[in-house]
Amino acid sequence: MVERARNDRTKPAGPAPTEHRLHAAALAHLARYGTTRAGLIRVLDRRVDRWARLADEMDGEIMRAEIGRAKAAARAVADQLAASGAIDDAAFAASRARGLARAGKSARAVAAHLQAHGVASDLVRDAVPEDAERELAAALSFARRRRIGPFRRTEELEPEEALRELGMLARAGYPREVAGTALRMDADEATDRINRARLP
Repeated sequence: MVERARNDRTKPAGPAPTEHRLHAAALAHLARYGTTRAGLIRVLDRRVDRWARLADEMDGEIMRAEIGRAKAAARAVADQLAASGAIDDAAFAASRARGLARAGKSARAVAAHLQAHGVASDLVRDAVPEDAERELAAALSFARRRRIGPFRRTEELEPEEALRELGMLARAGYPREVAGTALRMDADEATDRINRARLP
């Protein structure tokens, strides 16, 4: 990281990022990563900020004006790509929510992840509906990945181990009732619940 910062300072800043250059950068980013409108703006803003660090010898008033124009261009690019369907916050939220549930993330953790990516609250509610069966299946998927509850290797469990397993699910965002149900279930039923919810 230090080496990269040092290299950045030795490169000439060049002209301020234009809408055309930011559009090209946005397409390159979207070719590799899924993102939201807000997420893309953060990526483009970081590009503008990098340029500003390299161009810090400019007059302060001119610099502020150039940064303002470049960041306005970043928002225009994000709006254009959203209007064209290249960015779709609802599709991103639905896809990411499914993947995170399969990875054993609780509804609370999934919602927090989507909010951190700039997904609007109404889209978060659509992507993470209140679904007790899905939440239990996600908790069971978490238990399977951690080899706890129905998927632990040993039948006997010391009280402190039982508390530790309950704590693991609680820290992952699962309510106590869901965590307790998941931990008490036998392996065959747990696997069936995961499969019925189409979680891996």
